[in-house]
Amino acid sequence: MAETALTAPPRSPLSRVADRLAAVTHASGGAIRLAELPFLAQLNIRLDAKGAAAEAVGLALDLQLPLQPNTVVRAGESTALWLGPDEWLLVAPPGSERDLESRIRQAAGDEPVSVTDVSAQRTTLLVSGPRARDLLAHGCALDLHPRAFGAGRCAQTTLGRTQVVLVARDDPRAGFWVLVRSTFAGYLADWLLDAATEYV
Repeated sequence: MAETALTAPPRSPLSRVADRLAAVTHASGGAIRLAELPFLAQLNIRLDAKGAAAEAVGLALDLQLPLQPNTVVRAGESTALWLGPDEWLLVAPPGSERDLESRIRQAAGDEPVSVTDVSAQRTTLLVSGPRARDLLAHGCALDLHPRAFGAGRCAQTTLGRTQVVLVARDDPRAGFWVLVRSTFAGYLADWLLDAATEYV
């Protein structure tokens, strides 16, 4: 019987533009840093925020799910993003999705919970540097001033006419995560590279 298992290593959606992203970082003198953070574990969690499962899941993850709209909670290497009153996105290191999903399901017990591995659905772009907010503001309707969209905030929005989840990292120097569907990642990377020419 023929071997049908995939033997090629996984390829990130933006592997073809990694050199161009790095070139912008170099050419801008660090004013803008663009990079892909590929293969992050991403789990969509749906449960009753006021139910017993929410607290149990938080304890199992060592990370309480954020209850304030458009906020982020980070603990260790995991980050939970509020997407809706009963919906969160858990972002964690590559390869941790199965363990996290198992811990969530076990913690929830008989309580109603939905856990979906969406790791392959999106990739993550890092946009950082002193001019990162200016770059993002070219194509995002949100008020990105630190008073309105500071550290620990997230939002589902559009950037360059592409639907994304935008995350202001917990340290202003850490910049932003832009979570974008893999099928639109190339387009968005090209848009960012074009917009970044102002700073190089």
